[in-house]
Amino acid sequence: MMFAQEAVETVSDSSRIVTIVLFVLMITATLGVTVWASRNTRSATDFHSGGRGFSPLQNGLAIGSDYMSAASFLGIAGMISLFGYDGFLYSIGFLVAWLVALLLVAELLRNSGRYTMGDVLSYRMQQRPVRTAASVSTIVVSVFYLLAQMVGAGALIALLLGIQPGETFLGMDAPTAKIVGIVVVGLLMTVYVTFGGMKGTTWVQIIKAVILMAGAALLTVLTLSLYGFNLGALMSDAANASGQEGFLEPGLRYGVEVAGDPVQTLWNKLDLISLGMALVLGTAGLPHILIRFYTVPDSQSARKSVNWGIGLIGTFYLMTLVLGFGAAAIVGHEAITAQNAAGNTAAPQLAQAVGTSIGGDLAGSVLLALIASAAFAAILSTVAGLVIASSSSIAHDFYNSVLRKGKATGTEEVKVARLAALGVGTVAVVLAVFAQNLNVAFLVALAFAIAASANLPTLLLSLFWKRFNTAGALAGIYGGLISAVGLVFFSPVVSGSENALISTADFAWFPLPNPALVSVPISLLCAVVGTLMSKERDFDKFAMLQVRALTGAGAEKAAKH
Repeated sequence: MMFAQEAVETVSDSSRIVTIVLFVLMITATLGVTVWASRNTRSATDFHSGGRGFSPLQNGLAIGSDYMSAASFLGIAGMISLFGYDGFLYSIGFLVAWLVALLLVAELLRNSGRYTMGDVLSYRMQQRPVRTAASVSTIVVSVFYLLAQMVGAGALIALLLGIQPGETFLGMDAPTAKIVGIVVVGLLMTVYVTFGGMKGTTWVQIIKAVILMAGAALLTVLTLSLYGFNLGALMSDAANASGQEGFLEPGLRYGVEVAGDPVQTLWNKLDLISLGMALVLGTAGLPHILIRFYTVPDSQSARKSVNWGIGLIGTFYLMTLVLGFGAAAIVGHEAITAQNAAGNTAAPQLAQAVGTSIGGDLAGSVLLALIASAAFAAILSTVAGLVIASSSSIAHDFYNSVLRKGKATGTEEVKVARLAALGVGTVAVVLAVFAQNLNVAFLVALAFAIAASANLPTLLLSLFWKRFNTAGALAGIYGGLISAVGLVFFSPVVSGSENALISTADFAWFPLPNPALVSVPISLLCAVVGTLMSKERDFDKFAMLQVRALTGAGAEKAAKH
C-alpha cells in the first residue's frame, strides 16, 4: 500500500481558518487560566513553585509538557521519517535520560533545595559566587533552548498559513509571518509567567500536555488504520518509499562507516556516543526540568511525578515512531524535504495527507489544524517553563542571595522575577528574530550538552562528595559552560561545512558536532581539580545536607542558611 505521491503541498483557506480558530480558542483558554492563577499567586512560594500544591499526576503532566517540546514532536518525527532507525535514537536517548533524573536527582533535589538548582549547589558553600555561577548557567541553557523553540514557532506559523514565495496572507509574506509568530509566542510566554507564575505556568502545561498527547494519539491511530494496524506493513512501505538502503538499520546518519577512511569512521562513531551522552545526561541538568521537583509537597510526590512523566513521555515517543515511519510512507521523502530540508514539518504534512485520504480535503485541513495546534501548544508550554526557570534563578539566586545578601522579602523577589520574565522574554524575541536561519536541532543539542556539562556533574558532586567545595563548584560550572560552548563554536556545526551556520568560513578544528564526549569529562575534571586545590572544607554542612537530601528534614529552610 503506497501513499507517497498523495502528499498535499498547499494549505487551503479552510485549513487556515480552522487553524486560526483553534489557536484563538486555545490561547483564550490558557489566558483565562493565567488570570485565575494570578489571583492565587500571593507569595514567593506561589510564584516560584506554585505553592508546592500539585499532585504527582498533575506535576507529571507538566513535566511531560515541559519535555515534549516542538523539537520532540516535530523534530524527532522528522528525523525518523528521513533516517529511519537512526532517527529513533533521539526518542530512546530522551526517554532513558529520565532514569538518571529519577534515580539520582528528583528526590534529593526536592529535599535539599527550595526554589532553584542554586539552592542545592550553594548550601554548603559560599553563597554569592556559587549562586552567580548557577544563575549564569541557567540563563545560558534556557536562552539556547528558548531560541530553538521560538525559531520553530516562526517556521510553524509560516507553514500553517501556507504562504508560498511571492504570496501574502493578511498582508504578510513568509518572512514577516515568521517574525509575527516569534513575537506572538514571546508575548504569550511573558504573560503566562509574569502574571501566572509557576502556578499559572503549570496549569497551562497540564492543559497543553493533554492537547499534545490527544493530538499525537489521534494521528497515530488514524495512520495505523490505513494499514489495518499492521506496523510491519507500515515500516515496509516507509523503507520502500524512503529510497534509501538500510532505512530500518543503524548507520544511515550516525556512526556511518566511511569506506577507506578509518579516521572519519572513528569520528562518526564517537559523535554517536557524544550525542547519546548529551541526551542522557543533559535532561537531569536542564533548569526548567529541575524546578518542577519543587512544585510538589514532598520527595515521595517528586518521585511519583517523575514516574508519571516517564510513562507519558515513553508513550509519546513510541507514537513518534509511528508518525515518523508514517510520514516516510504516506508523505514521501521528496515531499518532506521539499517543504523542510530537516524534516521538521513531517508530522503536520502527515496529518494533512492522512486526513485527506480518510475524509477528503476538509478532513485533511481539520486534522492539520489539530496537529498544528498541538505543536504550537508544545512550543508555548516549553518556553513558559524556560522563562520561569530563568526568572526564578535571577530573582532568587542573583537578586536576593547575591545583591541583597538574602535580605530581600518574598514580595520583592516576586516583583524582580516578573521584571526578569519580561526581560528574558524580550531578549529571546529579539535574538530569535535575528536567529531565524540557525539550525534548531543544533540549538537544542547544545542546550542539552551545556546542561550535561555545567550542571549535572556539579550537582551530583555537591550531593555525594564530602570533600566538594566552592572552588570545585565554580570550576565545574564555568569549565563545563566554556568548554561546551567553545567546542561547538570550533566544530563543523558553525563553520567548515556546507550546512554550517557560517558556511563561507572555515575555522573548525574540533571534529564532533556535539561536544558532550569532551566537555562533560572536562567539567568533571575541573570540579575535582578545583576542589583538591582549595583547602575549604565543611564536613558538618555536608552531613546536614545528606540528612536533608535523604529525609527531607529542614528542606524548607535549606536555602536560608
